[in-house]
Amino acid sequence: MTRNYISFIILFSSALLNTVKVAAQNSDANNTDTLRYPEEQHFKNVRQLTFGGDNAEAYFSFDGKYIIFQRMNPQKGILCDQIWMGKIPEKPGESFTPKLVSTGKGRTTCSYFYPDGRHILYASTHLVSKDCPPVPDKEKLKRYIWPVYESYDIFEADTNGHIIKQLTDTKGYDAEATISPKGDKIIFTSMRNGDLDLYTMDMDGKNVKQITNTLGYDGGAWFSPDGKKIVWRASRPKTKEEIEDYKNLLSQGLVAPTSMEVFVANADGSDAHQITFLDKANWAPNFTPDGKHIIFCSNHEYARGFPFNMYITDINGKGLEKISRDKGFDAFPMFSPDGKKILFSSNRNNGGGRVINVFIADWFE
Repeated sequence: MTRNYISFIILFSSALLNTVKVAAQNSDANNTDTLRYPEEQHFKNVRQLTFGGDNAEAYFSFDGKYIIFQRMNPQKGILCDQIWMGKIPEKPGESFTPKLVSTGKGRTTCSYFYPDGRHILYASTHLVSKDCPPVPDKEKLKRYIWPVYESYDIFEADTNGHIIKQLTDTKGYDAEATISPKGDKIIFTSMRNGDLDLYTMDMDGKNVKQITNTLGYDGGAWFSPDGKKIVWRASRPKTKEEIEDYKNLLSQGLVAPTSMEVFVANADGSDAHQITFLDKANWAPNFTPDGKHIIFCSNHEYARGFPFNMYITDINGKGLEKISRDKGFDAFPMFSPDGKKILFSSNRNNGGGRVINVFIADWFE
């Protein structure tokens, strides 16, 4: 569900969208790294992997050779998000040719590889209906809203698209799952207790434990490289009005994700604490390979709540550094297991349009 911020872009006027500059206009001395903005000193050899539609939440396999991601492209008959995977090109002229690995039915979200590289994890609504579930009427609601579909459950499948096992079957939303680098635990978001909290379970779906219990939306969690800590995004309504609004939306299967901060805790949920205090929407956090820093997406610099760029801070929220510079949308960062590459989704190189694509780059400290 993280990627629903993609639709946020479409809500802005065409005038704002036209301010998105093609990254090829940068003044790089060699004029070879044309997809990188000059200020993006941590990126080198940026390559675009997808072209057209909305492509997001791209994540590496445990061996760093493949990626898995969500794609929606109505022009190609993909009416709502489905899960695709592909081998990362190793040579400059090699193409990226992903294949569909979800059922093609319902809506899917939040995919991830198992450590063996032969199985994947994702959430899907296909058991309830083969059709795409309805999206919230933002014009009627007059605000930006995410749907929290109670028909989402989490599944294990093989990389040929065959469902192996349904891992969750409780009533309500179950999604946003990732796997510990140790290969022993899955962390996910569930509404089984009436609120959106984080849970862990064994790789077979057993031994489910709730690890957050504060009112508000807890989601998009990741384990640290050593599996000892977690990072996630959370809303924390505090005033009477905020709490009533949050509960009212949740009763309708909705959440307003415009006020979120980044939290860190031990892997069992203990010592949970907030590390960003930036206001607006701070989300899609992940660990850097050293486990000592957090990379995340934020719109905190902009009064209009847009663009979104990526930032890095240490694990205590100190030393904030801006990493990306697109005038539209940069998000969903993930480092390769060896720390040499980074994946992200971006508006760059779309000619001022609305599509979001997946990019990969070499990472330099």
